This record gives sequence, C-alpha cells and structure tokens, in this order.
Amino acid sequence: MTDAGTLPDSAPVAPQPEGISCFRTAAGRAQFTDAYRAGMQSLPPAEEIRTVATTFGTTTAYRFGPPSPEPILLLSGRQASTPMWRANIATLREIGTVWSIDSIGEPGASAQTKAMSGPHDQAAWVDEAIAQLGVERVHLLGVSIGGWLAAQCAIHKPQRLASAILLDPAVTFAPITWKMIVVSLGSVVPGMPRPLRHRLLSWISGGVKVDDNIPEARLIASGMRDFQLHQPRPAQPTADELRAITTPMLVIIAGASIIHNPERAAEQARTIPTAQVELWPGRSHAINGEAPEAIATRTAEFLHAL
Repeated sequence: MTDAGTLPDSAPVAPQPEGISCFRTAAGRAQFTDAYRAGMQSLPPAEEIRTVATTFGTTTAYRFGPPSPEPILLLSGRQASTPMWRANIATLREIGTVWSIDSIGEPGASAQTKAMSGPHDQAAWVDEAIAQLGVERVHLLGVSIGGWLAAQCAIHKPQRLASAILLDPAVTFAPITWKMIVVSLGSVVPGMPRPLRHRLLSWISGGVKVDDNIPEARLIASGMRDFQLHQPRPAQPTADELRAITTPMLVIIAGASIIHNPERAAEQARTIPTAQVELWPGRSHAINGEAPEAIATRTAEFLHAL
C-alpha cells in the first residue's frame, strides 16, 4: 500500500472565481477524499510524493521507482486521478520509473488557483510541473482526456518530452460522439442516483459491471457527483498542428470505443509524421484497465526502439 500523500483536503470548495474547478461542498470533498484514500491504498508503494507550484495551481505527483532522468509520466482521464492507474502502475514499473500527476482542474489532490483559457495553458502547467520533478525529459502516457493533454503538450510544450503514448485519446483525432455527449451531460447532474452513474461508467467500459467495489469506479463516480469541472472545452487539434508534431508518438485507439469513431480517429492520427498508430479491436474506452499487460508490453517495445 502507498501513503495517500496530499489528499484532496486542500482542494477548493465552491463558491470560487469563474473558471476555477472545485468541489461542490466540503461534505462532497470529504466523500471524495475517502474514495481517493481507498484508491491510493490499492496502489504499489510510492517512493516519493511531491507537491509543486505552477502558474495555475499546485500539482501533486507520485513517483513509483527510483529517480530516473526519463521516466514515464501518467496523465489521467476526465474526473479521475492517480488511483485510476491501479491496473497499470505495477506493469509499467517493470519498464522503468513511473510518475503520476493529478491534473489541475480535475478532482484529485491537485488544487487549481487560476483559470485556464485554452490548450496552451493546459500544456503549460504540465510543462511547469515536469520542470520541478528533477528529470531531464519524460515519456507522457495519457488515457482519454489525458491523451488529449499529452497531444497538446506535444503541440505547445514539446521541449521536455522524450515521447508521448496516447491511449484512446478524447477529442484529439475525431469529434466526440453523441453517446459520449450523453455520458458527459449525465456526469454534471448533481442529483443523479449512484446506480445510474455506474451505468454510465459501464457504458464507457464496454458493458463491464461497475460499482463501488472497484476503487477507480468509486473514485470517478464521486468526482462526477461531488466536483464542479470548470475547464475550457477541449479543442480538437488542427490538421496543421498534428502534421507539425515532432515528438515520437504511439497512438492506440480502442476499436470498441464509444467516445469517437475509432476508424476515423486512427486515420487522422496517421497524419502525424512521428506517430505509430494501432487500432485494437474489441477494446473499450477503458482500455488501460482492460489490457494493462498488453499496454505495458507495447510501451516497452516502443520505448526501447527510440
């Protein structure tokens, strides 16, 4: 088990200035903190926990493994944080050192203090956080909106990136589908019954049963219920932005994802000159939890070939 580190107790509670993500109530923050603590206790031990200051707020980072000049750095999905990587940290740790950071503006142990105006700002806080981790460069590995954020870093702040690995990135290579719009709208309804939130998460996850017995499901459901998300609407990169990326990139698209049209997303991803693009049949948007061993194997192959 790992120390829970900087729990979300210091994260802001409503009301907050416009553009600041926060918990709806102190009671909601306490409920989320319980879910966060339970999720962190399911992870391997963290060798280091660090909280760093950025222009847009404080960022909490966890290191799994010894110090390394070029570690893997995890970027979580929407309404999620470090505990969502329960299935992945141990397998990725076999490749090398892993850092995970809780994203500013998402429910977790990081705390937003300044509004972000768009993708450049969102890439900037990641770059500022990396600069304070005592590393030379990182291999970004992001899932869903974390994959989108990794792509934005490759576009706007590539200097500290050794590579980027995108797992079914949202709003990056194809528009969001109506199915995902339904899920997104449902996630911001404060009074939605817990079973219905679990049903929405199950839909994203390819029909797998989801309930509070799964630590990351409990965490995300609490984030959906207890957190007010105030972030700029994710902008899909332009064709010119994608063609200009120079960072080595591995893009894995889930063939059964409901977040976008998988074939269309894969086709657009192939316009990146430095990208290796794969479509994994039968995998849902919850691909990181479905195929942790396969992801670790493919990540190792990709990194060793750089």
